[in-house]
Amino acid sequence: MLDKNYDPQTLEKNWYRSWEEQGYFVPAATARNEGDSAYCIMIPPPNVTGSLHMGHAFQDTIMDALVRYHRMKGDRTLWQAGTDHAGIA
Repeated sequence: MLDKNYDPQTLEKNWYRSWEEQGYFVPAATARNEGDSAYCIMIPPPNVTGSLHMGHAFQDTIMDALVRYHRMKGDRTLWQAGTDHAGIA
């Protein structure tokens, strides 16, 4: 039976412990050889002149899911953040 109220601390604590026990947060590069598969996403330079919209969140969510998926598969992963023309991270 579900509780009436959402309790993120309890729920997320259990999931986090499970993910740690399964080794999902261990960098794959430490456990694999250099010749094994790698996965990299280069984030394009952000355009900070416009206002944020749902497209920004959607794009970041997709990249986050892809990088986590490949890392959990055991690929060496990198999500390289970009900077804009003025060097703003």
